[in-house]
Amino acid sequence: MRLFHWGLVLSFALAWLSANSWEALHISAGYAAGGIILVRFAWGWVGPPYARFTQFVRSPKATLGYLSAILHGSEVRYIGHNPAGGAMVVALIAAVGATAFTGWLLTTDALWGVSWAQHLHGLVADGLLALVGLHVAGVALASFRHRENLVAAMLTGIKRSPEPGDIG
Repeated sequence: MRLFHWGLVLSFALAWLSANSWEALHISAGYAAGGIILVRFAWGWVGPPYARFTQFVRSPKATLGYLSAILHGSEVRYIGHNPAGGAMVVALIAAVGATAFTGWLLTTDALWGVSWAQHLHGLVADGLLALVGLHVAGVALASFRHRENLVAAMLTGIKRSPEPGDIG
């Protein structure tokens, strides 16, 4: 799972930074991001317990309840993804998929050089960048509130041991 995450970070960063300057790198990074998303989607069904969608995709009611608890400073710690993080994973998968798909459409004969399609791809990519910003902010907030460096955990795979009240 960490390999998917950091591979996606790298491919998105390369695609974003090369968007208007290095077309071959931009296209390669976009295809890499799209491929990573396809593998991650499959991994969400057959991977280990904490990687599975059934572990972290919660109902809208549960997600809104968790967001409300954040505002009140009463959110519980989850060992895997919390409901807001799970919703963000789904949103990021959809946004990266949409960005890769609209980018691929620009390589087809039907949409090669079509300005509205290029504009759509740019809008979807801008929306993805906004989601990435929210994701980073959420990770920072959860790290602070739960006294846990989630970035280090995504590098090492090691998290603080569960405590009473934590949700597995």
